[in-house]
Parts: sequence; structure tokens; C-alpha cells
Amino acid sequence: MSEVRIGVIGGSGLYAMEGLQVEEERRIETPWGEPSDPYVIGRLDGRRVAFLARHGRGHRLLPTELNFRANIYGFKKLGIDFLISVSAVGSMKKEYVPGHIVIPDQFFDRTRHRPDTFFGDGIVAHVSLARPVSAALADVLHGAARAEKATVHMGGTYLNMEGPQFSTRAESMVYRQWGMDVIGMTNLQEAKLAREAEIAYASLSMVTDYDCWHEEEEAVTGEGVMEVLRKNVALAQRVVRRAIADLDGVANDCSDALRMALITDPGLVPEETLAMLEPLLGKYLDRSGDQPAWKR
Repeated sequence: MSEVRIGVIGGSGLYAMEGLQVEEERRIETPWGEPSDPYVIGRLDGRRVAFLARHGRGHRLLPTELNFRANIYGFKKLGIDFLISVSAVGSMKKEYVPGHIVIPDQFFDRTRHRPDTFFGDGIVAHVSLARPVSAALADVLHGAARAEKATVHMGGTYLNMEGPQFSTRAESMVYRQWGMDVIGMTNLQEAKLAREAEIAYASLSMVTDYDCWHEEEEAVTGEGVMEVLRKNVALAQRVVRRAIADLDGVANDCSDALRMALITDPGLVPEETLAMLEPLLGKYLDRSGDQPAWKR
């Protein structure tokens, strides 16, 4: 059976992939517990794809309850090179209108309670997040959105709030003063962990509302978000489907993110930690000598 190279993680409103010919649903055990849902693996226009419902089918999990490490580790175990995130976001700018798409290239962290690294337990690594999004994948998503006649904005900063409540008006006004472009509750931890896992990650952010800063628009509500998403889910499906086809021949530009990030002498790392992180570290670990060493 051919490898699974492309993953899709669907957020609010996108719980399945239109046209996916399902081959199997796979539960993956991870050192951090269960992912949000079984991975649905199948073929989309002949290409093998793995889909995960971020909040679980039926939308059972709060943003803070998401097991981000398990979700990304599961994709890594499947062999994913590219991970397309589809998410609902609020707009911080008048020109980013509900129904538009934004492809952020930066993140700003306003979360408080979330594990967001695979490392620790005897091993230290510091990956670069200066450019937290895969440029190659973002370009593909942008091209696919334009080809599907979407109004799409390339670049911008995604402010990741804690939730599950939406912003106060005071917070929303401050975020605008800071120059934020969109606001959401899930993507930053995914981007950080995907980079540690050397998976190319980018977000297709579907604008659903103006948060609560816009005096001429109603403040965001869960019902309003879902109404806009229902209108735009078909567009998101088309863009993702085209992007998956357009990834043929594209190289993963994040495939060596750990090469210079591993700090700890591997001979000092507990064996159970090395075993736990084998899908991430295996290609860098040289056991040919008396003591393990990192391959550079």
C-alpha cells in the first residue's frame, strides 16, 4: 500500500472530506494518549490522504482540551509530510470579510494552559519558529484558493487566544492595536508541534466574523460562526482538494527542522525518552559507536 503523505485537520464545520474514498479508520496510540478521533485514511483523486476531525466528530472537545501532541504525533507516525489545517477565525481588519480566506504566516500566543512541545523528560531541543508556517504549503494553498475563485489574503498574524469564550471588546480592541489580522483558538500549538515533527504546516483560515470590535456588526456568537461555516464548507473542501493535487512534486521545506535543534548529549537521554520520540529522532540518532550521537 502506498504511503500517506498529506494530512488534513478539520476544525469547526469541517468534520469530513468530500470525495474521500475511505480505506480505513485507524486509531493510533501515542505517549500522550489518544488523538481527537480516529484518522480517516483514504484516496482523494488517487492520492492517499489522512483526515482528522480536530474537535472529534460531533465537536466534543474544547480548544483547551485538544490533545495537540497526540494529534501531531499520530500524523508523524503515519508518515505525513504536509499538514493542511482548516480553521474558523475572526477578522481583526475591515477588509477581511466573513467568507474570505486568510493564509497566516505568523502567530501570536495568548494561551495559558497548553503543552506545546514534544521535548522534556531528559532531552532539550530548540527549533526555529521565526517562520512558523511552511512557505511551500502556504503557496500551494494560496494558489488553490485563487483557482477556486475565493477571496484570499496571503500572510498575516493569527492571534491564538485561550477560549473557549470569545474575546471581550477591550481585548478585541487591543488586539487590533497590536496589528493582529485574525483570531482563533487552535493553530499555534499545531504549528509548533508540526515544526518539531518536521511536518510542513499551513492554515486555511476561514473568516466567519469580526470578533466583537466592529461597532457596525454584531458581536461573534457560536451560532453565527457555524452559519457562515455551513455556507463556506463547500469552498473549503474544493480548495483543499485542489491543493492536495497541486502538492504533487512539492518538497517538504521543514524536513530538517531538528537537525541543529537537538541540544542534549544523546548518551544522557533516558532510553524510554529516546524510544518515545523515535518517530521524530530516529533519523538523527547514530548508535554505531559505544555511545549514541546525533547525526548532523
